[in-house]
Amino acid sequence: MSLWLVLAVNSVTLGGLLFLLSAGFSLIFGLMRIPNLTHGSFFMLGAYLAASLIQAGLGFWTAALLSGLLVGAFGGVIERLLLRRLAGAELAQVLVTLGLSFMVADVCLKVWTGDPIRIATPPALTGTARVAGLTFPIYRLAISVIAVAFALALWALLDRTRLGAMIRAGVDDPAMARVAGIRVSRLFTIVFCLGAWLAGFAGVIGGPILSVYPGLDQEMLPLALVVVILGGSGSLLGSLVGSLVVGFLYNFGQAMFPELAYVVLFLPMLLVLVVRPHGLFGRQPV
Repeated sequence: MSLWLVLAVNSVTLGGLLFLLSAGFSLIFGLMRIPNLTHGSFFMLGAYLAASLIQAGLGFWTAALLSGLLVGAFGGVIERLLLRRLAGAELAQVLVTLGLSFMVADVCLKVWTGDPIRIATPPALTGTARVAGLTFPIYRLAISVIAVAFALALWALLDRTRLGAMIRAGVDDPAMARVAGIRVSRLFTIVFCLGAWLAGFAGVIGGPILSVYPGLDQEMLPLALVVVILGGSGSLLGSLVGSLVVGFLYNFGQAMFPELAYVVLFLPMLLVLVVRPHGLFGRQPV
């Protein structure tokens, strides 16, 4: 494959991982107004847990689902015991979630040491496939398909179910949702667990490509933040579009302008915010 095609495939793959990571982050921030700086740690923790489960004999997809559930339960505990007590205290939320991310990083370093861990690609998805006369890695194509499937599932959840209607009501007007009898506090926990599960699952499926190592959380979190800012908090479409944009900017920026990679990544974000302060698909609060 040519360099441009390789970069395009890698960009779409990274965009898929970023969508899984940022979709939950966007909903959490859109519904709860919590800048959850632990979200990158959920990504890394899910990958580490899956690596141990696979080493213990579980299959890749079983380990991915179980790791996501464990990370989701951990996120629910954080929301119920800590963040719920800090409603409206933005600075305290930032400090607590930042402190938790450092604590999770230290625990992972203690348990799994500082050596990178590579999660093996599922046997059924190894090798390459030819599409329209071009050769593509099967696993990277699979990640793109998984991201699209999750995007459709989340869209169906938010737009076609009663739970989704309640979540949208909570995002648009939490006070009115409470008056209508919606238990917004329960929605907070559900959305937080869902976001943590998505992040943990994304960490697992990203393991065969990125590996797992100390500092992975701090590399992924800024990218997720850029996605949410570009797309607009609470917008699923914004997360999808923002993830693809960031994936292309990040990969092509590093390949073409390595000394200015972060300029290429953050400059479009600044320009978008000048024109649309609430993101491409975000809505200004009424």
